[in-house]
Amino acid sequence: MTERPAQRTPNRQLAALIAEAGFSNAGLARRVDQLGLEHGLDLRYDKTSVTRWLRGQQPRGTTPALIAEVFTRRLGRRLTAQDLGLDACAPVYAGLEFAATPEEAVDIVGGLWRKDSGSHAELRKIAFTPAGLVVPSRDWLIGRADDKVARGEQLSRVPAQGRPAVPRQRGQAERGPGQKVTGGDIAALRSVGELFRTLDDKYGGGHARQALVRYLEHECEPMLRGTYGEQTGRRLFGAAADLTRLAGWTSYDIAAHGLAQRYFVQALRLAQAAGDRAYGSYVLVTMSRQAVYLGHGREAVQLSRVAQQGVGTNAPPVVQALLHSAEARGHGVLGEVRNCTASLVRAERALEAARPGDEVPYWARFFDEAQLADEFGHAHRDLQQFRAAAQHAERSLQLRAPAYARSRLFCRVVLASARLGLGELDQACALGAEAAGAAAEMRSVRAVEYVRDFERRLEPYKDAAPVRGYRDKVAALG
Repeated sequence: MTERPAQRTPNRQLAALIAEAGFSNAGLARRVDQLGLEHGLDLRYDKTSVTRWLRGQQPRGTTPALIAEVFTRRLGRRLTAQDLGLDACAPVYAGLEFAATPEEAVDIVGGLWRKDSGSHAELRKIAFTPAGLVVPSRDWLIGRADDKVARGEQLSRVPAQGRPAVPRQRGQAERGPGQKVTGGDIAALRSVGELFRTLDDKYGGGHARQALVRYLEHECEPMLRGTYGEQTGRRLFGAAADLTRLAGWTSYDIAAHGLAQRYFVQALRLAQAAGDRAYGSYVLVTMSRQAVYLGHGREAVQLSRVAQQGVGTNAPPVVQALLHSAEARGHGVLGEVRNCTASLVRAERALEAARPGDEVPYWARFFDEAQLADEFGHAHRDLQQFRAAAQHAERSLQLRAPAYARSRLFCRVVLASARLGLGELDQACALGAEAAGAAAEMRSVRAVEYVRDFERRLEPYKDAAPVRGYRDKVAALG
């Protein structure tokens, strides 16, 4: 006698959410297929598939996470596969969650650090998803501040299970769980951030990215799981946010765009735990810059505007200039001349309002006349206003310090593209060759892509002598 197959339990959670969202079975299937396309997945679900899910069948692979994201977008609140009565899987949206609590934020970002510091190459292949920008930026803008971030302070005074937490002993090499975080620990985190920022600016994100991630895993995470009071905790979360943003920035520079996006989202959440609204706006601007680079102009504009809303009008003029210039770049990618120009004018006026002695956050001090001219050059290039692009790019190169080697390379390519647009082929190729030489000395996929973009612009002139000369120079670089 053959055994009867086990009966499945109807999925009442999914049925209730379908009713709440107002989906038909076919409508849900269609949305799951469309979301799959965003991730390069060719899914073929239909109303029959949804009927099976309602009867208790579990969809395979990443589909539960995709279904959860469809409902998240529709209902405006974060839902997981478990909320839908589906089995958990390795979700395509892991790391894009805007955690409900500081403790949960540490769990999420700690998991990212550990996976990234190992041999999980697939983590660096995760796709960037524009849809993943919506919920975190909204939650940051309208979310409530964290009332408390202090952790385990009572353990240093009251024994727990007979074993009170103790401060780290002098000469102790490794930090154990529950150890007290000191001002020196936080100063060390800040110093490490400056070191890695300098390496990134000069040699590219691929030079020391992996070392930074390992530092976060082995030094920063134990601190976040240590013992600290409210004031120290806010400073600790602020330093962790800065290092996490930098991990995202260096990931972005090596074209690990999905991973970078996840780091940026988690940096945004850590900044909220720090109570640092202004730094949160800077993280959003960083996300906006990545969206510009990937051609998502609409999302870039939205992120920069959320940043402006979140920080208000009381931010220092330099910060205001930074935010407006980010919006301008988004409009430039979209070809919106009027909006782009208006944002550039606002950025210029804000920087002009800055005065010596103004209190400027450390992360905004790079934004000076050289950086503003760079933003103008990029925006005018995107709008194909090549004469203006050349003027501003030249000014930026005159003002920019040599330590910002990658930024100078980018600006040189913008100038080369502008000269090409003006018909000045010899100058364009000479500038392009200089940029290619600089890119060969860096570990930066973005630097290489800037040069390749210039080479694509050279295609119509491929038989001209200056272009042949350019190619010979690049070939000699190996």
